[in-house]
Amino acid sequence: MSRGRLRSVWLLPMLLAAPATAAQAIELPTRKAGLWELKMARPGGDPGSDITILHCTDEATDKRMTKSLQPMASETCSKQETQKTAAGYVTDAVCDVAGMSTTSHSEVTGDFNSAYTVKVTSHTDKPLPGLPKDGRMTLEAKWLGPCKDGQKPGDIVMPGGLKMNIADIEKLKALIPKAK
Repeated sequence: MSRGRLRSVWLLPMLLAAPATAAQAIELPTRKAGLWELKMARPGGDPGSDITILHCTDEATDKRMTKSLQPMASETCSKQETQKTAAGYVTDAVCDVAGMSTTSHSEVTGDFNSAYTVKVTSHTDKPLPGLPKDGRMTLEAKWLGPCKDGQKPGDIVMPGGLKMNIADIEKLKALIPKAK
């Protein structure tokens, strides 16, 4: 797995939840229930590092993601400010994860019923070896219709067919190293 793809997969829970966790003082709309296609790309990056996932969700799942991930953001982010704009929402954050301080700016646009886009620019003080200090990532989300037979809200299908449920986020949180 390339480092770009590894970093994208590591950031996946945060980008999936970007519309939900950015809602600290401002509550963002809940996504329409059903199957969402999420395409993550690093503009100007290696096209091989782009990933597409499928996420089955409903109102309760989106709210659960907010409730589950907000404490993690509160613990790791010294700043997380969201503002409503004419086009959507803007969030500026400063977060420390595993001894790396990252400053990010996110812009969320769209209607959360058929499509939304999250554009993130970031600067990391000590990036992982081989990765740049400055990054850009775009998440384009599109509603595809009802979830497929056999899927339940929270199910995620990642590249290569890897399947997990957003309920596993609680397990993933325990794997993030604490800064000393």
